[in-house]
Amino acid sequence: MWNKAIEDAIHKVGSNMANHPGKLPHIAEGQQYEWGDNDDWIEGFYVGMMWLAYEYSKDSCYKEAAASWLGDFKHRLDQHIALDHHDIGFLYTLTAVAEWKITGSEAARAVGLQAADTLCKRWREPAGILQAWGLESDPENAGRIIIDCLMNLPLLFWAAEETGDKRYYEIALEHAFKSRKFLVRGDASSYHTFYFDPATGNAIRGGTHQGYEDGSTWTRGQAWGIYGFALAYRYTQNEDFLKTSKSLADYFISHLPEDSVAYWDFDVPVGAETPRDSSASAIAAAGLLELLDHLGVDDPDRAIYEVALHRSMKSLVEDYATSGNREAEGLLKHGSYHVRGGRVPDGHMIWGDYYYMEALIRLQTGIRGYW
Repeated sequence: MWNKAIEDAIHKVGSNMANHPGKLPHIAEGQQYEWGDNDDWIEGFYVGMMWLAYEYSKDSCYKEAAASWLGDFKHRLDQHIALDHHDIGFLYTLTAVAEWKITGSEAARAVGLQAADTLCKRWREPAGILQAWGLESDPENAGRIIIDCLMNLPLLFWAAEETGDKRYYEIALEHAFKSRKFLVRGDASSYHTFYFDPATGNAIRGGTHQGYEDGSTWTRGQAWGIYGFALAYRYTQNEDFLKTSKSLADYFISHLPEDSVAYWDFDVPVGAETPRDSSASAIAAAGLLELLDHLGVDDPDRAIYEVALHRSMKSLVEDYATSGNREAEGLLKHGSYHVRGGRVPDGHMIWGDYYYMEALIRLQTGIRGYW
């Protein structure tokens, strides 16, 4: 099952490359992406899929296509194009860092380190956080963190390993600690966002931006937490991060519907028209694979995570994948972007495609991805 799904995914990546040369996918309604320039937070996922396709197939066309984007991503850094946010890790871990890890390109390494420096500029004292969105003077977003940022921290951990500069590590570690303390609730559900007073650093309140309501659990955020804390454990070996990843995974698994693919929020009233978020389940599956890498063979929870992982991936492959549909440019249907804001509640999400592909290839080959 996994081999066929991977081959279908790689074929889709190749078709998109041929049909949209020099363009990157943006979120859009329907079966086609909107193809455009490198000016959103999501473009790294598509290039990351090219690197995954190359690593699995060894077909140099994917390597050449992925590497051809490095100059464009460096230009974006140099000109600071649409980078007033924390998603620099999403953009550059799957492009520059991936290229460095696969090919040893010194140019790619330099771009990755430049990106890490750009992310560090979002560090805010006295709160001790990486500000999620906007400028430091932004009255709405100054002092705000979101759970998604856990997936941007590997860029800093990597930079620390590459350079020996402890500041990268210290920023990532402190932000991970703050996220664990303030974004994760006592029952292992999670807030999407949390606000701190930017002047004093005092904690103010948790809330949401894309979830159902402030006290609900946005499923994609919970999935970011599973994977993000598992990665924080990989880089730090701090047992608290591993425990938190497991707790978030337990909550996610225990709240899934019968087919093991999440709705867009765990607390939203469910009816016939309630949107799913296949991307949340793809991220969670990739996170479970990372989590399993850190558990011993005798860990009492290991079997629970393995069963949940295979059940979810089987459902995604059989009922949510677009295999055989030539019109569909995405790999997964029924992803949601920003249901609360009325933006694409049911469509293809390029990050869902990436994590689905990463999970499939990791299941089959053990290739970890680039975090």
